[in-house]
Amino acid sequence: MAAKNTSDFTGRCLCGAVAFRAARDRDHADACHCGQCRRWSGNFWASVNVPSASLKFESGEDSLRWFRSSDLVRRGFCKKCGSALFWHADRHKDHAHRIAIALGALDEPTGVKITEHIFVADKGDYYDINDGLPQKQTY
Repeated sequence: MAAKNTSDFTGRCLCGAVAFRAARDRDHADACHCGQCRRWSGNFWASVNVPSASLKFESGEDSLRWFRSSDLVRRGFCKKCGSALFWHADRHKDHAHRIAIALGALDEPTGVKITEHIFVADKGDYYDINDGLPQKQTY
C-alpha cells in the first residue's frame, strides 16, 4: 500500500533531544502485543516500518541508545528522557532493511493508520482488542 502523502516522516523524543527524518513509503502500521513490546512501551507497541537506510538524525544522534532485546532485535531510545523510539531487527536477514518507528514519536499529521494487530496471543489481560482489524498470532 503506497502512502498518499510522499513527504518524509519527521519526529522526536519527548524532550526533543533526538529528532529524526525517514522516508515515507507506506501509510499503514501495526500494533504489536508481544510481551517484550508491552514492557518496552508500557502497553502495546504501535509503529510504522520505513527503510532503515532512510533514517537520518536531525539532532541528538549522540542521545540515542540501543538495547539489544534478543539475538536479532535492538530497540532505540533517548538516553535523556527514556522515550522508546525504534525497533530494528538489524540481525534478521529478511527484515534488517526496515526499521519500525513509534507512532507516538511522529510529528502530526502522520497520515498513518493501524491496519493490523500482531502477536495477539501474548496480549495483556488488562485490555481487549475490539476494533475489527485483523489479528495475527505471530508476525
